[in-house]
Amino acid sequence: MILATAFAAAAPALSDESCVDFKWDVTQERALFAGSATPLAAGADSKSAPALLLNHLYELRLSKQEQVNFAVTPGKKSPREGSYGGLVTFKIPASGSYRVAIDMPFWIDVVSNGALVTANDFQGQHGCGSPHKIVQFDLLGTRPFFLQLSNAAPESVRLTITATPARKL
Repeated sequence: MILATAFAAAAPALSDESCVDFKWDVTQERALFAGSATPLAAGADSKSAPALLLNHLYELRLSKQEQVNFAVTPGKKSPREGSYGGLVTFKIPASGSYRVAIDMPFWIDVVSNGALVTANDFQGQHGCGSPHKIVQFDLLGTRPFFLQLSNAAPESVRLTITATPARKL
């Protein structure tokens, strides 16, 4: 009965018709966004950046962007007036392709060894918040990475980091 209740609770988020046009398999991200998020404050600098776990949904509270000291200058150079931002760290078990999924439209950067990692792909769905945007990065090494969030209109965001699933041929 508990399993049926959990599935019923997740079913509305998974059947959201505005979220069906992703070109990738986003099953794992959709399942995570259907669950409960762990609340956490994003850091205002690299020393205060909390560590995130892969395959976990977070509700990050952000700071006014002008109060954030990013690890490197964000890739989006012109923040909107009144934008929010923050930093977190994460580790990966092995080099590979990873995705950052968020429920709102704003800028996502990954930082490795003091430099921005170029995203290799991204996509988003207007009207969809579970997730709204997914950015994919090829990451090398297992050292901690910084994830920088900037140019956000809301002061909180739901976010998850997952390994990119193997392509099905």
